[in-house]
Amino acid sequence: QVQLVESGGGLVQAGGSLRLSCAASGRTFSSYGMGWFRQAPGKEREFVAGISWSGGSTWYVDFVKGRFTISRDNAKNTVYLQMNSLKPEDTAVYYCAARSTQGAWSGKEYYEYWGQGTQVTVSS
Repeated sequence: QVQLVESGGGLVQAGGSLRLSCAASGRTFSSYGMGWFRQAPGKEREFVAGISWSGGSTWYVDFVKGRFTISRDNAKNTVYLQMNSLKPEDTAVYYCAARSTQGAWSGKEYYEYWGQGTQVTVSS
């Protein structure tokens, strides 16, 4: 069992930065791949970024490449999402998720555990 708690969301102006954190409970955090998803009002939850259990491999959706960076610290049981050059269209609730199964990183169905989400609002 893994419990995930996101933090770091807030209100920021366009062009600004935020760093989201996701703290995980459980001794087996380092065995899970981790992902960040987001959900804007009236839209489906979408994949943003993923990172392998070791941190050696990362994946990003095209519209955040070059602006967002996912990383993890297994000693702290924490995964991060550094978001730079934020745009109003990045406004959403951001969720972290954990997976131990194979499959496309963008597939929500492959993630077994989810956090409660943190709101990110980017003003123009």
